[in-house]
Parts: sequence; structure tokens; C-alpha cells
Amino acid sequence: MNELSTPFGASCRTGQWPDGAAFSVDKYCPIAEAKISVLDWGFTRSDVCYDVVHVKDGAFFRLDDHINRFLASMKGLRMQIPYDGEAIKAVLAECVRLTGHRDSYVAVVCTRGLPPYGSRGSVSRYQNRFIAYALPWIDVLSPEIQARGGHVIIAKTPRISADSVDPTIKNYHRGDMVQAMFEAEDAGADTAVLLDHEGYVTEGPGFNVFVVRDGTVITPDRGALEGITRKATLELCQQIGMAAKIARLRAEDLHEADEVFLTTTAGGIMPVSRVDGRILSNDSPGPVSRQLKELYWQRHEEGWMATPVDYTDTAG
Repeated sequence: MNELSTPFGASCRTGQWPDGAAFSVDKYCPIAEAKISVLDWGFTRSDVCYDVVHVKDGAFFRLDDHINRFLASMKGLRMQIPYDGEAIKAVLAECVRLTGHRDSYVAVVCTRGLPPYGSRGSVSRYQNRFIAYALPWIDVLSPEIQARGGHVIIAKTPRISADSVDPTIKNYHRGDMVQAMFEAEDAGADTAVLLDHEGYVTEGPGFNVFVVRDGTVITPDRGALEGITRKATLELCQQIGMAAKIARLRAEDLHEADEVFLTTTAGGIMPVSRVDGRILSNDSPGPVSRQLKELYWQRHEEGWMATPVDYTDTAG
């Protein structure tokens, strides 16, 4: 586990910006000062890729996996920035140091950028823009909801077709997910799972989906981001000899499951206790979900795939 340090030198004290720190226009700043132009295609066209990694107890979890996925997303959208993977990792570490938080939500973003002056053609000529930031820890579902098990619905809104927007590229095309979240809100649920146009389960707003059936853990094979926590969950199953597979799932598979849980960088493994009002596991997190959740955080404490942040104060 190698500590990261920044190549840019913010010369600011550790914890100077506890509300959030950013790297924007090639300099560090408080999160409130990180801005993009209203003409940037990241704003006007949702032409953006991004990634999110968390810091727990002062260390990034699976940082290389996240950076590699971010670089692959940029390549998929034909974007380029003047920083390689090691430089990006160092920038993220500095953003975390500037917040001072030991538990943090950390993001990298690449926007298409501004159109060349007087021109709307040749998208490849746009100068892509890189932004990074760190915030205090964020959970997709609050700890209280996770403790009792999330209540989810299967949304009527279908997931955007993978033929139009590649779901393996982490992007800002979330109109479908926003509509699904409204559906969940109207139903009194915590969040929603989306199906594709053929009725197969994909993912939800910021998370992958798993079901447990007859002792086997299953996650969808289509229409979803290849989540890093999803990957970690499958590896944990392998480590403890628990059967797991990637396969097609339909709505009835969630309704008839023994257990359902969600996985995300912003919260880890999150048990579900209700699907469309149907009660699972006596209306509480099931035994497999609890076991994997506990193991996931135990592995964090053991330093699994951890990259510590250097919080040394660099202020002169």
C-alpha cells in the first residue's frame, strides 16, 4: 500500500476546506468555487463521463480499478486530458487531504468542454475539461435505511437503451433514473430498480442489483454499469465459497427472491427488505446480505485493496 502525494502542491493546510475541495482549471479550490461554463457541453448536452471512489478510514478502496474505469470511459467517449492515471490519483489524494476527512466521497469528471469559437462542428476539436473533488462521506441510502433494509420498487420507466448510451461508461444521462426516483418517492419507497425495454433487470440510481435465490447470489448481465463494489461482492463470494453468477433477471426474480441487496461505492452492500411492497427476510436484512455486508467492511479494516492518503500538512 503506497501513500499518494500530489505533484501540484496546493500549499494549503490539511482540512482547510472541510465542506469539500476541488481541482478545477488546474488549481485547487473550495468546492463552492469549482465551476464550469454554461456553454460547456457537459452542462448543455450531459456530455460527461465520471467516476466515484470512496475513502474509508483514511484510505482509498480499489483506487486503481476506479481510475482504470475512468480512463476507459474517457476513451469510449473520445475524450482526453493532460493527466495520466498516476497524476489523477495524486490529485484525488490532495483533494481528500484538503478536506481533512478520513471518510470521503471522491469524484473525477471529464466534460466535453466548450465548442470552438464560432463553430458547432467537429466534436473531436473540443478541449475536454477535467475536474476532481472530495466531499464528506455520502450514502446512497442512509445508514438508518440500510439497517432496516431498503424499500425499493421496480420502476415503470425503462432504462435508456444500451444501444443509445453505453451503461458501462459512467455518465450523466440520468433522465430515466430521475423519473424512476420520482416513482419511488410517489410510492413511499426509498429507491427504484429499472428494467430494460425487454423487461430484464438492469440497475438503479447509483447502484447495482443482486438477488439471492436458493443460496446463490445473482446479478444482472445487461444494461448496467460494471460496478466496482459489484466486482468486489462477486470476489467476496468466491473467497468464502458462496455460489454467485452473472445472469439475466426479470421483475419476478426480484419478487420471488429470498433476498435482494444493492451495491455501490457510496454505501457498500445495502440490504433490501421490501420490493414493490413484498416483504423479504421478515422485513429486515437477510442472512446472506448481512454476511456479505459485514465481510465487505471487515476487508476494509484489514486493508484489502487499500491506498492510504497522506494527510501531512504541506502549508508553509
